[in-house]
Amino acid sequence: MESFQLATLPREKRCAPKFSSFSIEEAQKAHDFHASFPIYQPTPLTSLPGLAQALGVKEIRVKDESFRFGLNAFKVLGGSYAMGRYIAQRLGEDITALPASRILSPEIRARLGDVTFVTATDGNHGRGVAWTAHQLGQHSVVYMPKGSAPERLHNIQAEGADASITDLNYDEAVRLANRQAQEQGWVMVQDTAWEGYTDIPLWIMQGYTTMGYEIVRQLESEGAPPPTHLFLQAGVGSMAGAMAGFFSSYYEEQRPFLTIVEPNKANCIFRTAQANDGTLHFVTGNMDTIMAGLACGEPCTIAWDVLRECADAFLSCPEYAAADGMRILAAPQRGDTPIVSGESGAASLGCAANLLLHKSLLSLREALHLDENSRLLFISTEGDTDRDNYRKVVWGGKYSNGFED
Repeated sequence: MESFQLATLPREKRCAPKFSSFSIEEAQKAHDFHASFPIYQPTPLTSLPGLAQALGVKEIRVKDESFRFGLNAFKVLGGSYAMGRYIAQRLGEDITALPASRILSPEIRARLGDVTFVTATDGNHGRGVAWTAHQLGQHSVVYMPKGSAPERLHNIQAEGADASITDLNYDEAVRLANRQAQEQGWVMVQDTAWEGYTDIPLWIMQGYTTMGYEIVRQLESEGAPPPTHLFLQAGVGSMAGAMAGFFSSYYEEQRPFLTIVEPNKANCIFRTAQANDGTLHFVTGNMDTIMAGLACGEPCTIAWDVLRECADAFLSCPEYAAADGMRILAAPQRGDTPIVSGESGAASLGCAANLLLHKSLLSLREALHLDENSRLLFISTEGDTDRDNYRKVVWGGKYSNGFED
């Protein structure tokens, strides 16, 4: 059976670095841009007291991104903000002066002309890029890796994108999209950074901080203390890096203990932390994990630069952990609110639940300093974006392991 693996980076003391790119001021810029879309609403920050009691911790909260812009996932936050920043840069304006309504104005359309945005995706990011391009009156092309769910392809096509499933893995699809961008004069919108391509990945990460901005405002409106633990799932690491950078900058010495979660079959961040030799470590091949949104083999360099400074632990988890998280959130303790969370969205909570309930994982629980005083925060990054597989997991018991011990 697959196992959990833990890596940490040796440090003399636990640090709380500040990152200017992920400050509260930068997060507010992203939030205000997103709030300029008529459909904008903050997503729920759901408290689960029954689950907290069952798992033996003080508090559990879940940020539910299945409500984001009607797209069932958080990814639109990054792509839309990067596209807005690109348009602002191209026009020589500041993003604070370019709400969505102005980008659609005849004046801006005349100055901007036609733009085609291209990306590679397993589904959620591409849908967000396609939606934003449609909202802003522009065009999009989306390449998907082999094994992508047909439902996710159809959702992207429904937003007007020229979308297709390739016979490539995710990282190869990214390279295809980049070649097409260079050859066709399109604009690449990808959260993976490389030499010469850093502005858009950084803007994408800054777009994700809208979630952090909402979370701290929601907690403060309740008079609630900050979380002691934040679990962040990672693919290339952009969302994890953005949230880690934001919470470290915002809370400083009170920042939560940060744990990065990945599937065993696509754990490039974990491998990079485990090796700790100054180089990035890749995962190659099919990466056929149930957590499709995390099936990325090459870390984002910008994200890793943040995570190596402030992430406290790196956890590589088995497939059943994500399935456990999906079922726990779908069938909560009495009185708790059900949450529809997809394979990638539920991965972190499923991992934490296993650590808290399995006696065999006690050493990992202790390494993460989880106890009865812990206040845990999770981000459910997607809903049932592949409904067929969601039913097979939640209703049919696919990837079941159980909590016998």
